[in-house]
Amino acid sequence: MSSTCFVETIKERCRVCYTCVRECPAKAIRIADGQAEVIPERCIACGNCVRVCSQSAKQAASSVEQVLTLLSGDQPVAAILAPSFPAEFGDTDYRTLVGMLRAAGFDLVCEVAFGADLVARQYERILATCNGRRFISTTCPAIVHYVERYHPGLVDSLAPVVSPMVATARVLHAIHGPELRIVFIGPCIAKKAEAISPHLAGDVDAALTYLELRQMFGLRDIFPAGTPPSEFDPPHSGTGGLFPISRGMLQAANISEDLMTGEVVATEGRSHVLEAIKEFESGDLGARLLEALCCHGCIMGVGINADTPLFHRRRRVREYVCGRMAALDRDQWRSDIERFASLDLRRTFAPNDQRMPAPQHDELTEIMIRMGKLRPEDELNCGACGYETCREHAFAIFKGLAEHEMCLPYTIDQLRKTIAQLANTQEALMQSEKLASMGQLAAGIAHEVNNPLGVVLMYAHLLLKECDEHSRIREALQTIVEQSDRCKKIVAGLLNFARQTKVVRYPVEMPDLVRRALATLTVPLGISVRIEQLTDDVTAELDRDQIIQVLTNLISNAIAAMPTGGVLTIRIEGDAHSIKLSVCDTGAGIPEQNLSKIFEPFFTTKPMGKGTGLGLAVTYGIVKMHSGDIRVQSNADPRVGPTGTTFTVMLPRTGGP
Repeated sequence: MSSTCFVETIKERCRVCYTCVRECPAKAIRIADGQAEVIPERCIACGNCVRVCSQSAKQAASSVEQVLTLLSGDQPVAAILAPSFPAEFGDTDYRTLVGMLRAAGFDLVCEVAFGADLVARQYERILATCNGRRFISTTCPAIVHYVERYHPGLVDSLAPVVSPMVATARVLHAIHGPELRIVFIGPCIAKKAEAISPHLAGDVDAALTYLELRQMFGLRDIFPAGTPPSEFDPPHSGTGGLFPISRGMLQAANISEDLMTGEVVATEGRSHVLEAIKEFESGDLGARLLEALCCHGCIMGVGINADTPLFHRRRRVREYVCGRMAALDRDQWRSDIERFASLDLRRTFAPNDQRMPAPQHDELTEIMIRMGKLRPEDELNCGACGYETCREHAFAIFKGLAEHEMCLPYTIDQLRKTIAQLANTQEALMQSEKLASMGQLAAGIAHEVNNPLGVVLMYAHLLLKECDEHSRIREALQTIVEQSDRCKKIVAGLLNFARQTKVVRYPVEMPDLVRRALATLTVPLGISVRIEQLTDDVTAELDRDQIIQVLTNLISNAIAAMPTGGVLTIRIEGDAHSIKLSVCDTGAGIPEQNLSKIFEPFFTTKPMGKGTGLGLAVTYGIVKMHSGDIRVQSNADPRVGPTGTTFTVMLPRTGGP
């Protein structure tokens, strides 16, 4: 078979369910950018992908135009009808069907079943004279294509006998001459590939499926009603009509599948056939003849309507063959068989190795790791990707046939990570919106509150100086001054918060920033300070003043959390891309219910009058403007372990907005 593509993908219908991958015996489906496409050189034209695609995204190549062109030519054209036709046209008398074919323009209408009779005799002869050789039957072209591509070492075991289609074509050429054009009509798209095989060139000109034949009838307005009935042209068939049924070839050839001797094994269907061929190659099958059909009999081919169940189709074929055998002129049939006994029904095969080398162990392991398969228990072998095992999937990725996203557990894990990232992003966005609102509020306060607040504070101080120390209103004036000072600090904090709108980066040394921040604070005697430098590269491009403010806020909060003393640890870490600062205290810790609120403006756990609730909000804004991240871990329950809080700030060494 050439690289002609006999199955195409309608991309807009493909839903990436991987059913075609799962059902393709040749693994000739490539998933690229989420789309399934057939690889022509690997395809054996079995049509499984067409059959199983519930979205009708796989479509067999049409031969209708080619046949119509043949019929419009000057040369005579014969239609040879596969013996499975009763399974498709069981509701139409065969004579009417023959008449419809003649009405479509065919000069001759013949039964492929007669070619099957001849082929059956060839198999009977092969088994009688095989001298210990073992054979795989070649009546199914998809099996031939599979062996040539994926078991090329078995090519010499392919029975050197043409299929019934080709045998019938050679009979008709012997009778009517080489100028006769021949169109095969049957249930199989692999026949299209067989018809153009270089080993069989010139035998069959085109191949139609039953579905295409119905399409052609529709184009020419040909219907059973009103079509004059007609008989098949000779030669007529015998038990070769059983070929489309599993084991039908064996019965037609008088070959017994004797379970006691095990010399003949018949099987059908994708999984059974693949296993049988493997065992045939290894010698475990122990049979002289393997009769294999890619489908569950030709009556289950892709080119046949899928509405009728299997055993009903078998019954239709059986009843037709019984009726034909009852009316058969046996003397004429035997005469025809003898007439063509010497007809050359041989054929040759050639390896077309499409096997791919296996990846090295390290390469396969790397692919498995990328799919999240770090341990044997991670290999679920669920089959959702279309491959039986995770390692087969990894092998297909190596060959360029598959993608990591085909792995359902991998995709679910990536989805979970994405959802978590979205949740973090949403949280950051909400926080940013709060900070933006606070920035606008701060700007308004700067203009509307600061000046009158200064006036109140000034007159309160003047009144306090003029007031007698024993006056009853002195205590009230003192309260006004204290609360006005507190309001002034809040306004100052808001102004600082509003000003954090720009980052000016230049190289700074992190230990220097830590020392500067500590120098601005008073550390109580009961608190010991530890500075741990865990990296040699302590340089980063940051806004020095803003990061000092971050450290000052975090250190002051840590000091406030240890009123009775403790240990303050400031840790500097980093890698090639980022620098990490950690501020740890051994204080009382932050209750779990407060952890989600600590970066909100005005939220504070300090007593009334001791904090504005803006320090961590400002810190958060500065870190985010540096394209960094800030996280907190805290334990407030002594029963769980030592109490305390750790704020960790991650900052990129370079870049940023």
